[in-house]
Amino acid sequence: MTDQPSHLFYQSRNPRPFLDRGEGIYLFDQSGKRYIDGSSGAMVSNIGHSNPRVLAKMKAQMDKATFGYRLHFRTEASENLAAKTAQMMPEGLDRVFFVSGGSEAVESAVKLARQYKITQGEDSRWKVISRFPSYHGCTLGALDLTGYDPLTQPFAPMMRGMPKIPAPATYLDRDNLTEHERGLKYAEMLRDKIVAEGPDTVLAFIMEPVGGASTGALVAPDSYYGRIREICDEFGVLLIYDEVMTGVGRTGRFLAAEHWGIIPDIVAMSKGFGSGYAPLGATVAGSRIVEPILDAGGFQHGFTYAGNPMACSAGLAVLEEIESEGLVANAAAMGDVLIARMQGLMARYPFIGDVRGKGLLTAFEFVSDRDTMEPLPVGLNAFSQLVERAYERGLIIYSRRTRGGAAGDHFLLAPPLIITEAQIDEMMSILTDSLDAFAADAGLEVEPSA
Repeated sequence: MTDQPSHLFYQSRNPRPFLDRGEGIYLFDQSGKRYIDGSSGAMVSNIGHSNPRVLAKMKAQMDKATFGYRLHFRTEASENLAAKTAQMMPEGLDRVFFVSGGSEAVESAVKLARQYKITQGEDSRWKVISRFPSYHGCTLGALDLTGYDPLTQPFAPMMRGMPKIPAPATYLDRDNLTEHERGLKYAEMLRDKIVAEGPDTVLAFIMEPVGGASTGALVAPDSYYGRIREICDEFGVLLIYDEVMTGVGRTGRFLAAEHWGIIPDIVAMSKGFGSGYAPLGATVAGSRIVEPILDAGGFQHGFTYAGNPMACSAGLAVLEEIESEGLVANAAAMGDVLIARMQGLMARYPFIGDVRGKGLLTAFEFVSDRDTMEPLPVGLNAFSQLVERAYERGLIIYSRRTRGGAAGDHFLLAPPLIITEAQIDEMMSILTDSLDAFAADAGLEVEPSA
């Protein structure tokens, strides 16, 4: 395609080359240059690119029908995907509502929670507590739950302003508590907030079990998760897990919730659920929540493309691929390799202050001082500068400002779940070269190679 003026607009004017094709963990532009997809796009392409078995199953559905509106027809694709999803979820999460993406999944989860509480005679419950920083989507409802100032502040006058508690960023704490105690400390902040807001007004608490874009693969101490569940149960508050990024094997379990034996009341999923083959997401709950809503007249909500047979055929093929190829186990094993390689970088780069994550959702954070965890100067724009240097060298990584969007720099490494150890080493070689270039340009100290 020629370099004609583009009529498209997205977030910025940052130019990118035209995509030609994808193969496994690699993407190629039209000049033939190869890129390692080190972030699975936006943590989407869990099974890699251009999987022939998935494409064949999509083609088979395409040959039959590409669209059937859910109020007019049931489809085998949507029914089969719902059954397969329920089979892979923790016990009791067996009712599935399909959507087109993560923001829609979160919106649907919150609206499901609200309508359920209305059926229980608890109309006074409407507040959804979330964390700061966090990310739950860009539609206005999901954005009101998001804790990331650059995204939320322009639209604050248009939103209700849902209550927030601090995200459990214990790696920044400088106290004498153990990690177990810190986990409980952050969990008790939820209890305090519920009491302060008035328990009869609080509908739900939504959390990312492993942090996504806003906190960079943040994992709370183990003690946090069970105590949060207890607090929600104490006050009749519904627990919503935003597994849009963490779900479908990304962290080494089908849901990240499984690492801690937690069964949320409602789960939002997307990204890896369709793995980039079609726009797809789901809100999943149990019959105890869904049946009273249906008895009361139905779920007052919906999207045109909910349950689209093309998308659902892709989703079913993705789940079958994840299962048949053992990709959840591979994510766990390769995640251990990746974390070890990233921790090894800390000896060479003193400005890497933390490495964290679970499975193949990992991140590292830049600091100016490891003792204080003070961020690098904002003016360095490290979060974008390193991304550009890696991109130039053929590695795609994902970054955000760490401290609520105002300062700090973290970088997500979340390659497709099909990645091998040799490919991780290839990715790390490019990353090391990119870090060296960034450090030289920014005047940051680098330790000599051993």
